[in-house]
Amino acid sequence: MTPRFIATLLATAAFTASFLSAQDADTEGFVSLYNGKDLTGWVPCNVATDTFQAKDGYIMTTGIPTGVMRTERVYENFIIELEWRHLKEAGNAGLFIWGESIPAPGVPFSRGIEVQILDPGYEKNKGAKEWFTSHGDIFPIWGATMTPVDPVAKSGKRSFPKEDRVKPSPEWNHYRAVCNNGEIRLSVNGKEVTVGKDCWPRKGYICLESEGSEAHFRNIRIKELPSTGATAEQTAREFAGFKQLFDGKTLKGWATPDDLDKWWSAHGAFFHVKEGKLGKGKDLWTEKSFKDFQLIVDWRMSKKPEPKKLVLIAPDGNEALNPDGTKQTAEVMDAGDSGIFLRGTKKAQINIFCRPCGSGEVNGFRMAKDTPADLRKLYVPKEKADNKLGSWNRFVITLQKGKLSVELNEKLVIDQAPVPGLPEKGPIGLQHYGDEMQFGNIFIKEL
Repeated sequence: MTPRFIATLLATAAFTASFLSAQDADTEGFVSLYNGKDLTGWVPCNVATDTFQAKDGYIMTTGIPTGVMRTERVYENFIIELEWRHLKEAGNAGLFIWGESIPAPGVPFSRGIEVQILDPGYEKNKGAKEWFTSHGDIFPIWGATMTPVDPVAKSGKRSFPKEDRVKPSPEWNHYRAVCNNGEIRLSVNGKEVTVGKDCWPRKGYICLESEGSEAHFRNIRIKELPSTGATAEQTAREFAGFKQLFDGKTLKGWATPDDLDKWWSAHGAFFHVKEGKLGKGKDLWTEKSFKDFQLIVDWRMSKKPEPKKLVLIAPDGNEALNPDGTKQTAEVMDAGDSGIFLRGTKKAQINIFCRPCGSGEVNGFRMAKDTPADLRKLYVPKEKADNKLGSWNRFVITLQKGKLSVELNEKLVIDQAPVPGLPEKGPIGLQHYGDEMQFGNIFIKEL
């Protein structure tokens, strides 16, 4: 063996050892987020039981309905790697970083930072590249914030990739996202191309998105990095203990008499109720009964507003009267009337309407003859917290130990109002009052 050959052999051995050592260092600490058999470790947020499915070696989403599946636990700083592919040209999906456990009001997506998973055919079919790309955009959604890094979308909110590297359907693509101290650095098929900084929140769930078409995810793994002390304010809300009452696909779990489908239907993220003549048997009720609970319901008046005179409710809970004793009215833009029934009784109805006092009023107790005069004001909203007509609103309704509280769009409008005489338990109802309405993102936590 010549000295030159020995030197070459030693150099080759040293390079190989160095390469293997680098590989080992890179893989050290990574944990798989998919066991290859089932969806252990993942939780459907607002989708049907078959929207995400465990396949041999990969996770499949059907794309129906639009929504997300999240990890069981929250993460702060980490490196996540995965491979993905679309089975349809222009297919859409996403990887959500630091997301919340339930969707934002009126939408099927969690507040957080989205790393776009989009087939290149989407650009060809849908629009201009100045607004988005299909090669690894990073952007905040539904209330999250981020400082984009050049190149930046025309909107000023998206970080664009520096290079187009995504391969079209049905080829596989590899993402590596380093998510550390509020910064996300995305590598697409082996090269870093997109960066987003100053993300808020910077601790939360990891979500996979379903959005209309079949997509596959495989080799999903994560390596946690040291904490940088994310505060409670920098952490996504967990909504611990809430379970969905609507899967975005069917009316499963809701009592549906034979003719109810004439009025109610499932449309992706929401229930739609048609306009029609008021009548018995048109309300929608859960099949299950509940005792004490906290309930989240999003709602929207979807019909065109029209001017209408409505009776005013005075702050003391009585209907406002003119000097001559007639009921005082005001002309407002009216888009309908509906409500949420609690424990199977219409007396405990959280009103959705256009009266100047605002939604959240509890008419059944406010007007009851046995309600003491000094308590009637407790059933009138403290303020009008409704969003603009046509916009989505969110109720958070708490019924516990005989007291009722209602938050509307994060404002407390009913505070610990007594609700005596309710059944011990009963179903939750969505009212059909003859007006077109939409309800969505219905979640409950039993107390």
